[in-house]
This record gives sequence, structure tokens and C-alpha cells, in this order.
Amino acid sequence: MSATAETRTALVHHWLVTMRGGERVFEALAELFPSGDLFTLVCDRSRISNPLRKRTIHSSVLQRLPAASHWYRYYLPFFPFATRLLNLSEYDLVISSDAATVKGARCGNATHICYCHTPMRYVWQGYETYYRTAGPIERRALRAFRNGLREWDYEAAQRVTHFVANSKNVQRRILESYGRESRVIYPPVDCERFLIDPLSRPVQESFLVVSQLVSYKRIDLLIDAFNKCGRQLTVIGDGPERGRLEARAGKNIRFLGSQSDASVVEAMQQCRAFVFAGEEDFGIVMAEAQACGKPVIALGRGGANEIVIPGVSGILFEDDSIESLIGALDRFDRTPFDPIAIRQSALRFSRDRFLKEFAEMVTEKTGISSA
Repeated sequence: MSATAETRTALVHHWLVTMRGGERVFEALAELFPSGDLFTLVCDRSRISNPLRKRTIHSSVLQRLPAASHWYRYYLPFFPFATRLLNLSEYDLVISSDAATVKGARCGNATHICYCHTPMRYVWQGYETYYRTAGPIERRALRAFRNGLREWDYEAAQRVTHFVANSKNVQRRILESYGRESRVIYPPVDCERFLIDPLSRPVQESFLVVSQLVSYKRIDLLIDAFNKCGRQLTVIGDGPERGRLEARAGKNIRFLGSQSDASVVEAMQQCRAFVFAGEEDFGIVMAEAQACGKPVIALGRGGANEIVIPGVSGILFEDDSIESLIGALDRFDRTPFDPIAIRQSALRFSRDRFLKEFAEMVTEKTGISSA
């Protein structure tokens, strides 16, 4: 059966207010199902890619709230209510791309495949990190709503027909949080855009991190380590932690804020190496840097263990301490890396591979083809 000709398909993503790894997955799913209807809790069309911007996107009632596309995280207690109002029961196939609550949309008798980036961090494995860095009002809100949100999210997960995890790391979390089995399909890396520098420009002295500036990404650890060792670090990205982090950084650390896709690729091509100190669900940005032929120095937890091959495509450090990170930087200085081998490793996560594997999985589970 063809999804385009005979099957009504809905594609749902938690929010569309930027273009990070989860949104790139949703963009690929939208390509795979060109006749699918798109839904989200909150959308800012000015901040998403052209392929998504060209599609009709249906937003939830949260879109009507003040500054919804910027303050959406503060509306967390209303996520279940807004999600329940997403009535997708008229569709035959629902595919959700979720790290929040949209797995709980009303799907009726539709087959519901959830591509899970992670169980909702605010109430599951990331709760302690968010609580530790939150302000007094946010802490009270997290304490008040956590148990109810966990119960709601667990029940919503039981109504999903099939789970797909973005990594073995998240596969374990899905089992721990929801008691559900899942299949791993790694997210797509655009290896035609992230390339080894075709101009062969000189490598710059600076290391690079590209990240949203939020607490769990541990940019603070990078800053403390680079302050101590004096190496140069370039930080691309923005977020609520930026002011605090800039105040903490020495003169050897540059903050460039949000940059265009082309500028990010260029920065990856010219950096000494890519560094990352957070524990990621998967960490597609690390694979993108490797597609540019750059080694990755990362905390050896979470998705980094599935992306980085020590001594071949990067260095893993054992614990989230300044000493461990500086030790990894020292090992990097002594280790030769082959850009071709690094890029070859990243091809495991290519966009074409993702499209093929996801289409085959949908056909296997439902008998529905994507075209």
C-alpha cells in the first residue's frame, strides 16, 4: 500500500522553533512522506528549514499563548492538555518525532510509530540536572508537576504501536521509563553538506563546540577546562545560559552566537577538533563534525560511545571533570588522525541510510510504503 496514494499520514514533532538534530529528523520524515500532514505544539516558521517552511504546519493551542515560540518551555505543565487536543484519529498512520509529549496525541485506530529522541528529560533521566540549575520558581514548578507528568507520559507511551530509538542509549531509556521495546535507527547526517574542506584551507588553532547553551550540554565544563589549559575554544550557539557562560570565559574563548548552516560547516571544516562535554541522547552534531573529517573529543557516555571510535575518529574522556577533559586534550595532541577514516566512520549515519531504514521499518510493520 502506498502512503501517498491510499493512506492518510500525519507527522508530529514536539516543537518547530529551531533546526537542531530532532528537527533534521523531522525534515527527513517529511521528505519520506511528502503527502503527510504536519503537526507540532509550537512553530516559528522563520527559524525552520525551507523544506519544512513550504509545508502546511498545524500548531496546537499553545501557539496562542504569549511569545509561545520563545517561552514554550515555561508552558510545560500545559503540554499534555495541548497534546490531547491534537486529534489525529482520522489518519491511518501517525509518525511522531518526540522528546516531550506528542507521543500522546489522540490517534484512534491509526498505527502510531514514535521516533523517540529521548523520554522527556524534564521528568525522567534529566530531571536532576534541570532541577539543580533551575531558579527557585522553576524548581517549585518541577517538583509540583513532575509526578503527574511522568504518569501521563508513561500512559501515553503505552498507546504507541511501535517505538523507534535514535540510539542504543535511548533504547535503554525507553525500556527503563516506559517498559517498551524499540528498534534503533540512527538519525540522519547530511554527508553531502558536511564535507572535508574542498578548499584545503589551513586548520585553525581553535577547538569548536556547536550547541544549544543550556545546562545539560555542560558548556560550563568546557569553559573551565579551556580557561585552565589556555587552549583556544570557539562556541557556536545560543540559549538561556549564554550570559552566565560568557562571564565565566577567559579571553581564549569566543562566543559567536547562532550561525548560518554554511558558517557552521565552515567552522567544523577549519577547527582543530570538535569538543563536547554533555551526555547526549545521540549527539548528531558530533557525527556532522566527523563527516567534515574532524576528530571529536567527547565525554564517554550516552550517544558519544556509539559515534566516536577511540583513536580512529576521536578521543573519549571518562568523567565530567576538568582534569579528565584536559587529559583527553593532551592525548589528542599526541594522536595522529586521518580525516578520510574519520569521515568514513560518519557515513554510518548518512541521510540516505536513514531514509532507507525507516521506510523499510514502516513497510515491515504496517505494509505501507512511503511512496
